[in-house]
Amino acid sequence: MTSSWKPSPLMVRIFSAFVFLGAVIGLVLVGIYGVYLLVIVLGGVALWEFGGLSERMGSRAPAWLIYPLGIFFAFSGTVLKQIDVTLVLALALVGGLGAFLVLPGRRQGLSRWAMGLAGALYIGMPFNFYLLLYTSKPNGLQWTLFTILAVVASDAAALLVGSRFGRHPFFTGISPKKTVEGAIAGVVAAVIVMLIGVSAVIGHSPLHAIVLGVLVGTSAEVGDLVESQMKRIADVKDSSNLIPGHGGLLDRLDSILFPPILVYFYVTMLHIL
Repeated sequence: MTSSWKPSPLMVRIFSAFVFLGAVIGLVLVGIYGVYLLVIVLGGVALWEFGGLSERMGSRAPAWLIYPLGIFFAFSGTVLKQIDVTLVLALALVGGLGAFLVLPGRRQGLSRWAMGLAGALYIGMPFNFYLLLYTSKPNGLQWTLFTILAVVASDAAALLVGSRFGRHPFFTGISPKKTVEGAIAGVVAAVIVMLIGVSAVIGHSPLHAIVLGVLVGTSAEVGDLVESQMKRIADVKDSSNLIPGHGGLLDRLDSILFPPILVYFYVTMLHIL
C-alpha cells in the first residue's frame, strides 16, 4: 500500500526557510569571497524578480540598465569604491535616457529608465551596506549576522503573534493580514536579538542595543510593506515561485533590505564598531 502523505504547506515553508537561512549564514562564515558570491547570486535573482514586477507595474526595467547599475551599487563601497558614483549616475542619466531615442518603446522610455534606476538602488544599495558592515573592523561579521538574525526573529515574531493574537489591522490597504500586535512583537523580537548580540556578545551599552533593535525591527516592517505595495500594484501574490512555500526570493529579502543601512550609519556615526 503506497503512502499518500504529503508535507503541509507550513512544513514546506519552515524547511525552505531554514535551508535558505543556513545557506546565507554558511556563505557569510566562509569569508569575503563567500559573501561576494552571495551578493552576486541573491542580487542577480532579486533584480530579475524586480524586472518581472516592474513589467506588471506598467514599465519594465531595462535589463541592460538594471543589472549593471544594481551590481555597481552593491559593490560601490567596497570592490568598486575607486569608481566615482557621480560618474556612473551621469552615464546612466545621459546614456540611459539617450538610448531610448533609438530603442523600441520610446514612448515609455522615461518611465522604464526611472524603473531601472529605482530597482538598481532598491536592490543594490542594501547589499552595499551589508558589505560595508561585514568588512568593518573589528566586529564586522558579528554586526552582519546579528542584523540578519534580528530581522529573521522580527519576521517570525510578527507572523506568529499577528496570526494568533492580532486584532487591530495595520496598513490594510497594502497588506490586509498585518496587525499592530504583530508589528509590536516584531520590534520587540529585534530588540531582544540586538540585546544579545550588541550588548552581550559585542560588548556595547544596552541602550545602543535597544535603539538598534527598534531601528532594525521598524525598518524591517517598512521593507516588508514596501514590497507588498509593489506586489499590490503589480496585482501578484508573490514576486516569483522560486522558493517552495515562500514565493520569490524578493519576498524573503524584503525585510532585510533596509536595516543594514540604518545599522551602518548608526554604528559609524557613533563610532561603536
